[in-house]
Amino acid sequence: AVCLLRHGGRTVDNMSIISWFVRGFKYVYGLRFKVNGRQKLEVDQPCVIVSNHQSILDMMGLMEILPKRCVQIAKRELLFLGPVGLIMYLGGVYFINRQRSSTAMTVMADLGERMIRENLKVWIYPEGTRNNNGDLLPFKKGAFYLAVQAQVPIVPVVYSSFSSFYDTRTKLFTSGTITVQVLDAIPTSGLTEADIPTLVDTCYQAMRSTFLHISKLPQENGAAAGPAVQPAQ
Repeated sequence: AVCLLRHGGRTVDNMSIISWFVRGFKYVYGLRFKVNGRQKLEVDQPCVIVSNHQSILDMMGLMEILPKRCVQIAKRELLFLGPVGLIMYLGGVYFINRQRSSTAMTVMADLGERMIRENLKVWIYPEGTRNNNGDLLPFKKGAFYLAVQAQVPIVPVVYSSFSSFYDTRTKLFTSGTITVQVLDAIPTSGLTEADIPTLVDTCYQAMRSTFLHISKLPQENGAAAGPAVQPAQ
């Protein structure tokens, strides 16, 4: 309702309101985010941002560092999750039907044109699904096709492992600190579709190396103030 009143409907500008609201939950759950390289997201040009995806906690991390004029890509099923789907829709999220590749490709092509025309950043989880196995899943190529098509850089973002304070079996977590590392942009100027496999591998290796490194650093488990144990999806 706040989004509708403030901006009159579906628009990327609503994300500033949504971001402010979601960030407040970190205090309730006793989470802290240590962000390195935030300035790399603030460049005034379109880009494709890719990050690893472990759980719903990533959403708080995303909102913690979300740059201006940034839209997300999400699977179409999330559109029908009641209030959550409505909020995502009002925030300008692009929904992809992964079961129909032709429709997904059309949406991505339209988004590529829009991101240049409207100076947008696009945030994508290239693993394609949540993953808490202690490593990264192989990347899907959609984000990289989009970047090459639009000839915009790719900015990798890596969240440290949640394993020090998040129990995947019970879906419970204690308070702790999540490290978020923004890596240097990977240019795509002059690249073609033939270069995409190499581009995917370059990005994957950089993100995986960073993930394993920052996940070994002390995560200050239990250091943040908040409830001892909280449920998480």
